Amino acid sequence: MTTICKTVTLRSRKIKNGTQLSFYLDYYPGYRDEETMKTIRHESLGIYIYAKPKNQREREYNETMTEKAEAIRCKRFESIVNERFDFFDKEKQKGDFLEYIRKKSARRDDNRYEQVHKHFSDFCKGRCTFGEITVELCQRFREHLLTTNSTKSTKHPKPLSRNTAALYWSSFRGLLHIAYKEHKITENPNGFLEKIEKLPTDKESLSVQEVYTLAETECDVPVLKMAFLFACLTGLRKSDVRRLTWRMFQLYGNGGIFVKIRMQKTGQFINNPISEEALNLIGYYDNAEGRNPDELVFPSLNETMTKEPLKKWIASAGITKHITFHCSRHTFGTLQVEAGTAIYVVQKMLGHKNVSTTEIYAQMGDSQKRASVDRISLKPKTQQQLRIVGGTNAPTADTIDNNDTLKKFNNKNTDTMNYTRNNSEQFTFPHNDGAMNK
Repeated sequence: MTTICKTVTLRSRKIKNGTQLSFYLDYYPGYRDEETMKTIRHESLGIYIYAKPKNQREREYNETMTEKAEAIRCKRFESIVNERFDFFDKEKQKGDFLEYIRKKSARRDDNRYEQVHKHFSDFCKGRCTFGEITVELCQRFREHLLTTNSTKSTKHPKPLSRNTAALYWSSFRGLLHIAYKEHKITENPNGFLEKIEKLPTDKESLSVQEVYTLAETECDVPVLKMAFLFACLTGLRKSDVRRLTWRMFQLYGNGGIFVKIRMQKTGQFINNPISEEALNLIGYYDNAEGRNPDELVFPSLNETMTKEPLKKWIASAGITKHITFHCSRHTFGTLQVEAGTAIYVVQKMLGHKNVSTTEIYAQMGDSQKRASVDRISLKPKTQQQLRIVGGTNAPTADTIDNNDTLKKFNNKNTDTMNYTRNNSEQFTFPHNDGAMNK
């Protein structure tokens, strides 16, 4: 909001047949609201005095109200000098905050903002202005999210999970921040609001064999199958898969194809090579010359397909894991790590800002961890069996456990004895009668 206002003058005008005066501020030469493009000159203060005081009490009342009006004028002038114009936004405070959320959610291709609108509408009984947004109101909405039911199913209502509540609360706080930046609310309550901490979750992913099985399993929605398997091969998020156009596929100078896309979630660019299998899966080479480069690769893919149709396809493949579309990205990261791809390479391909995020996939696919579990057992392990020939003081097979035992025995005997371990190494034990073998 810009202004060319230079002076603030306290003025009054007659009301109620001239028996009272109403104070107002005169801004010269006024200011222009960039949103409405209207120039505003006057601000009513809602302070009234007697036009012709009849007694001492009315005169004292006039003096008190005049002092209050002058104090407001001084505050306004100070704000103008410091280029703070939030006092001009009184009319905006009467605006519909619920309608504001609805419009913001309509601009985002994300179901969570629609859910935020539903839950906040239920919380405030369908009515809330910008002026009513306070820290206390927001804190009560936070508690509401932690105790309410999900709005997705009215027949069989279930309590809203803590992680879903955390997601909606984070989105709501984001909307508050945007409203503050757009001068819809005069204060940003986010500094006084606590986060809802998420509970740790198991990031499900598919094994190589399960990916093979899905590739061989028929799906009622072919575009869903193609998009999901493509995401398994590339690691792209669902939001980026749905936005993917043919123009985003570009050629390397020395051959090969990569996809260049700005990720919707982070706004960062990624440039990832695409395998021939992934290109053939989406029919990249089919009618390539006559294709519109701005056409979507998966034009018919929508949010609904990634819900029940995906669950049905996963179940028909005999997979009992809780798999969502985003699990295709987890699958890509996990399988890359298991295949030996360097963690920093996986980080760049997934577009993670911090390698600590990528390390989650290393933990999911840690082959060394899986190999280590058999090193501890409840059953005694079989010892190496040695056949000792001759010697009354020679150690038995049960006493020869390690090199330390052999050293102790050699300190007491001066002769040399031979033995063989694992059919590959031959040792000589000290003894006068000769050599021995395993």
